[in-house]
Amino acid sequence: MTLTQYEAWYSSHFHRTSSALTAFSFIIADFFGVMLSFGAGFFLVNLYDMSLIKFRSFVMYAPYLPAFVLLFWINGLYPGIALAPAEELRSFGLGSIIAHGGIIFSRFIEDGEFDAISVAFILSFVCSCFILLLCRSCMRSVMSKAKLGGIPAVIYGNGRMAHLVIDRLFKRRYAGYAPALVLDDDKAGIDMYAGVPVIHDISIGGAIVQKFKIRMAIIAMPLANIEEIAHLLNKSLSAFRYTVIVPDFFNIANIWMKVRDFDGILGFVTSHKLKMFWNLGVKRIIDVALTLIGGAIILPFLLLIAALIKLSSPGPVLYGHTRVGQNGKLFTAWKFRSMKADAKEQLQKLLDSAPAIREEWELNHKLKDDPRVTAVGKILRKFSLDEFPQLINVLKGEMSLVGPRPIVEAEAAKYGEDFERIFSVKPGMTGLWQVSGRSDTDYAERVAYDTYYMQSWSIWLDVWILYKTIGVVLRGKGAY
Repeated sequence: MTLTQYEAWYSSHFHRTSSALTAFSFIIADFFGVMLSFGAGFFLVNLYDMSLIKFRSFVMYAPYLPAFVLLFWINGLYPGIALAPAEELRSFGLGSIIAHGGIIFSRFIEDGEFDAISVAFILSFVCSCFILLLCRSCMRSVMSKAKLGGIPAVIYGNGRMAHLVIDRLFKRRYAGYAPALVLDDDKAGIDMYAGVPVIHDISIGGAIVQKFKIRMAIIAMPLANIEEIAHLLNKSLSAFRYTVIVPDFFNIANIWMKVRDFDGILGFVTSHKLKMFWNLGVKRIIDVALTLIGGAIILPFLLLIAALIKLSSPGPVLYGHTRVGQNGKLFTAWKFRSMKADAKEQLQKLLDSAPAIREEWELNHKLKDDPRVTAVGKILRKFSLDEFPQLINVLKGEMSLVGPRPIVEAEAAKYGEDFERIFSVKPGMTGLWQVSGRSDTDYAERVAYDTYYMQSWSIWLDVWILYKTIGVVLRGKGAY
C-alpha cells in the first residue's frame, strides 16, 4: 500500500481522537464514580439507622471532587492509556484512600469527633475502587461505540511479535491504542494484517506524524540488532511523541519491572513477589478473611444448592477430585457434584464410542457437550457455582482464592518447563485464565496467563481478578 492509498483508508477508519479527549472523558467518569461512592457510603449508614445520617446529604461534599481528580492525576490515571488493570486499581486505591482520609481528618479537626458521616466515608472508600473501575469500563464502552476511543498507533515490524501486539490491542481494547499502520522493510511481505494496512518502508515515520498527527509508535522487532533500533530511534521514530519498545523476554518481564541506573548503564529490576513470606502472609490473611466472611453470607444459598443436587439425582452432594497443588503435591479438590454418579464409568464408554470425543478430551480434559452432566449440573457449571466447595480447600491452605488454574496429573505434561515455576504457588479458585476466557482458552494461553500472573502478582491484581470474576461468572461465558 502506498502513502496516498493509506490516506483514504485512514480517513475512513479513524475519527479525531487524542489523549486529551480520553483524559477528559475519564475525568467525567471519575466524577460520577466518586459521587456514586459517596452515595453508597451514605446509603449504607442510612440503611443501618436512618436517624444517624441523611442519605441525600452526600451531595454537599461535591466540592471535594477536584481533590480526587488531582490525586488521581498524581497517581498517573490521566490520560489512563495502556494502564494494566492491577496498576489502575492500585492508583485508584491509593488516590481514593488519601482523599477520603483527608475528608475524614478535616472533619475531625473541625468537629472534634468521629461520627456517622466519617463512617460513611470509610464505606465510600471501600466501594470506590470497584465503582470507579466500573465507571471507567462504562466510559470505555461508550467511547468505543462512539468511535472516540482508540488512539492510533504505528506498529514497527511485521513478524510474530508485531502480529501478537496487534492481536492483543484488538482483543483488549481497554488498553487505549488502536493499530493504525504497520511499517516494515520487507518488500515481498503482506500488504494487510488483521485489517491493518502495511507499508514496506520504515523510514517514513516523520511523514506519518506530519500528515496524520499520530503520536504513538510501538517497536515490535525482536530480531533487530541494537544498531538498527538506534538508527530507527534517531531517524524515523524521532518524530513520534511516544515510543514503546516491546521486549522479547516475556519469561521475566512484568508490569512492576523498574529501571535502575548503574552509572549510565540501565538495567531492568524484577522480583518474584510470591516468593516473599510477607506477601504470602498477606495473601493468606485475605484468603481466610474473605472465605470466612463470604462463606457465612452465602451459606443459605449453598445449602439450597446441596438440596437441589440431592433431589435431582442419586449420589453424594460433593465430589472430590485429585488435583495438582503447590510444588506438585496432590490434594482433593471439592466441588458440588454436577455429573451423574457413574460418570467415571460413562467416560470410558464415551471415549471408546467416538474418536472426535476422545480427541476433544485429550486436548482439554473437558467435553463441551458432556452427556454425563445433570440438568442441575449444567446450571452450576455455567455460572461456576459447582466450585464454591473449594472454599474448604482455601481454608485448609491447599488452594488460594486467586492463583494458577488447578489441573489434574495428566495435564502437567502440557505445561512443559513452565510447570515447576507456575505450580510453585497454590492453585486458585479463580485466576487470569478464568477472567480471560475460561474454558475457551487453550493450553498455550492458559500457560501464558498463569505465567503473567506469577510475574506480575500484587494484592491489587488479586483484587482486580476477584472483581472481574463476578462479571465473568454472571455472564456464564466460556464455562462448561
